[in-house]
Amino acid sequence: MSKVGRVIAEIVVVPLGTNSPSVSSYVAEVERTLRKFNLKVRLTPMSTVLEGELDEVLNATKAAHNCLFEKGVSRVTTSLKIDERRDKELTMDGKVKAVEEKL
Repeated sequence: MSKVGRVIAEIVVVPLGTNSPSVSSYVAEVERTLRKFNLKVRLTPMSTVLEGELDEVLNATKAAHNCLFEKGVSRVTTSLKIDERRDKELTMDGKVKAVEEKL
């Protein structure tokens, strides 16, 4: 049995009840928070993908969720998906490459 290793995670943090339909300033705050952690961070148009140790991903998720409350938001929803393999190394680039090789 392999030890716990690196994971790939997708996080979406959404502020609710803001005064504007635009949330880019809140997304920027979440990104600044995530980048303080020892993770590979990739912003996408609909979410952020993280690569790193599971505990670091979970700590970063908690900080990202809480950072919007610190900016005055009164309600926040956070979704997190985690992909973990214990049989081989898992990376964002490796997952994409595996599919592109089959195209």
